[in-house]
Amino acid sequence: MNSRPIRFEFNLPPIEKMGAQRKTLQDLFNLESYNMKRIKHGSITSRLSFSNSINEDILSIISHCTFIFTFTDPSESPSKQDLKRVKLTQLLSILKSSKKLQDQILAPLMSMLSTNLFRPLPPPSNPSISSDLIDDEDSISSFPPTWSHLQIVYDILLRLVINMDPETLRDYVNHPFLLNLLSLFRSEDPRERESLKNVYHRIYSRFIFYRSFMRKSMNDVFLHYIFEKERHCGIGDLLEIWGTLINGFTVPLKEEHKLFLMRVLIPLHKTKGMHTYHRQLAYCVSQFVQKEPVLGVVVFRGILRYWPVTNCQKEILLLEELEELVENIDPDQYTKLALPLCTQITKCSNSWNSQVAERALYVWNNEHFVKMATLEIEKVFPIVVEGVERNLKWHWSKSVRQFTETIKEMLEDLDSALYSKCLQEIDLREYRAGQEEIKRREKWERIEMAAKKN
Repeated sequence: MNSRPIRFEFNLPPIEKMGAQRKTLQDLFNLESYNMKRIKHGSITSRLSFSNSINEDILSIISHCTFIFTFTDPSESPSKQDLKRVKLTQLLSILKSSKKLQDQILAPLMSMLSTNLFRPLPPPSNPSISSDLIDDEDSISSFPPTWSHLQIVYDILLRLVINMDPETLRDYVNHPFLLNLLSLFRSEDPRERESLKNVYHRIYSRFIFYRSFMRKSMNDVFLHYIFEKERHCGIGDLLEIWGTLINGFTVPLKEEHKLFLMRVLIPLHKTKGMHTYHRQLAYCVSQFVQKEPVLGVVVFRGILRYWPVTNCQKEILLLEELEELVENIDPDQYTKLALPLCTQITKCSNSWNSQVAERALYVWNNEHFVKMATLEIEKVFPIVVEGVERNLKWHWSKSVRQFTETIKEMLEDLDSALYSKCLQEIDLREYRAGQEEIKRREKWERIEMAAKKN
């Protein structure tokens, strides 16, 4: 039996091929890096395609929103008006989730916003009345119906200002854009002014490089209102913005801000329409005095210089403002202000308008005012006592006389001897005035007798 050796065949690769297929640790790292790059490339590609789709959607929406509807032209289609409102709402929802927009989107988007916002405002509803502020909810129906579109446009602009980098928007939100925004504060629609106020103040807080320009632009509006044309519906809204700015001023105040107080805020007290924005104006002034109480002297003298002669409503507002300011001024300034302030309060207490007289007498309930008067009691008492006695003798209002009697008792408790002395001086002046009147009448009688003889 022939025995052949058994041969086992193994399909083994050649030695060199086995060596080529071995994976070193570096090879594994390289392979993983390659796979990660492929995945990252795929995600970038998907993001780019997604971003491109968003940009296409935005551009498509913008194209539907550039047409302006008047809502008064019968040829306008109500369905197209509703479509524009829906498209604007879609655009707003997209911008809420998008933190960055490309330049090819920003340019048409800002152009669309400018086209919708910067339009001729309707003529004033009542030109005969200066500086009207129509805040009654019942009158909102009389405003232009374009607000259904404008409201969303303002929300889109606000969203851009909040989300976008100021440097990115700098080429679009520039000086002409800000001036156009500022001109819209003349709108009679309080809803539009409220949206404007939010957008303008947000721009001021984020666009630091525009702050000086924005302050100067607002000052120009105030000065034009004071010295040229006393009609502007947005003075109160602009003063609200200034109130927040003044609240953030550091102490000591800059010279620029003090000049704003003296040249703008104080003269704003003299306009006919002051009652429409007095609340905001008084807040701005009080902020200045709280930060630097020494400015109280400038403020008091300025308000007294512009005191109204026949406007009782303004007198009541100014009396309230003065009483509040007394509590904030530097006590070291009391001696400078006691005489002029008490003189004006006494004149108001003698007013034939009972509301003005009662409001002036009510100031004596303020302990800071009484303290001021007490420091200069020798100078103040002769004027105050004469006003009190005039009210008790001549004023027609029973409530004013009763209130005056209470003030008299308080003054006598402060210094009864001085009060009696002032009464004696008043009697002496009245006696001398009576003697002068008698001499004047006797002189005229002699002249008339001489004339009859001739």
